[in-house]
Amino acid sequence: MAPAGAKRNILERLDAGEIVIGDGGFVFALEKRGYVKAGPWTPEAAAEHPEAVRQLHREFLRAGSNVMQTFTFYASDDKLENRGNAQRFTGAQINEAACDLAREVANEGDAMVAGGVSQTPSYLSCKSEAEVKGIFKRQLNVFVKKNVDFMIAEYFEHVEEAEWAVQVLKTSGKPVCASLCIGLDGDLNGISPGDCAVRLVKAGANIVGINCHFDPMTCVKTVKLMKEGVERAGLKAHYMVQPLAYHTPDCNCQGFIDLPEFPFGLEPRILTRWDMHKYAREAFNVGIRFIGGCCGFEPYHIRAVAEELATERGFLPAASVKHGSWGAGLEMHTKPWVRARARRDYWEKLKPASGRPKCPSMSTPDSWGVTKGHADLMQHKEATSMDELKPLFEKAKC
Repeated sequence: MAPAGAKRNILERLDAGEIVIGDGGFVFALEKRGYVKAGPWTPEAAAEHPEAVRQLHREFLRAGSNVMQTFTFYASDDKLENRGNAQRFTGAQINEAACDLAREVANEGDAMVAGGVSQTPSYLSCKSEAEVKGIFKRQLNVFVKKNVDFMIAEYFEHVEEAEWAVQVLKTSGKPVCASLCIGLDGDLNGISPGDCAVRLVKAGANIVGINCHFDPMTCVKTVKLMKEGVERAGLKAHYMVQPLAYHTPDCNCQGFIDLPEFPFGLEPRILTRWDMHKYAREAFNVGIRFIGGCCGFEPYHIRAVAEELATERGFLPAASVKHGSWGAGLEMHTKPWVRARARRDYWEKLKPASGRPKCPSMSTPDSWGVTKGHADLMQHKEATSMDELKPLFEKAKC
């Protein structure tokens, strides 16, 4: 039991059957706000513009999140220095700043701080296990110093690298989550979701699941497969899901990064708040209790998740004071035809139009079929040259 007055940790909450709500996709949200560069997707804003990161944390807290994940996605030094990405801050400086911001806002509510690591360019470039683990260990040193509440190894396309991350994070003695960015077909080596989950639990993960790359329903189905695999193996774990806020029915095994709209034309695919209600309910029904979001998720999406699960949680988030249930606030609208939309059945049955008459309903994903070890994925510190880009441009014409 936690000491009197202390916040319970994530395992105590999950063991008690509580719902833990995560936050959303910081790199996408902050890119749209002008604080992150698309391409490297690195989180230097935690040190450069702390006020922007702090505000986004606060918005997710107000929307119902009780996990403040440190803005440390891709904050390993090998990623920060990759392909000419000039940095004024080291990985340690960024990670420390991110921990301080997350803790400051977590202390404003009943929230926990999660330190996060993600996949590395070094793994894609076939660096050794010791080298890759060394990268995770340097990040972990900051999280231990700042005493985060638990760890998340997220956004891994290969279960092997995720296992290495879990093994390193487990040395902290804190609870560890492991979240892969895979779909129903498994990781990029074809290892099934169930087998991936078993490997992660055996590596020491307390909580396993899926984040990013696919839409909510695909991610929920994939976590269900993970859960079934863990149970077949006679193991125990808790489960998490933090999907995209985009519809991705046309994605292949690499998810939305293969869509031609990635990353600057995804807005027509965005899920509505009502879609998020369906997602939250489906995740709950299959036994997932750590429910959040990734790229594309904004605070209003998390508020919808929290509102859908308000009965089970026993309360509404603070942001619901500005949001009538199922459009009830529209009762005060000046126009009668808008007041007529102040009802649940209207929004549940709505099929939103795109307003784009000549656009297809789905796209054909790029399917280059390359993964770890392929020459195209060998990373380097120097900026990508035009000689390197020309063959890619030509290939993309096909």
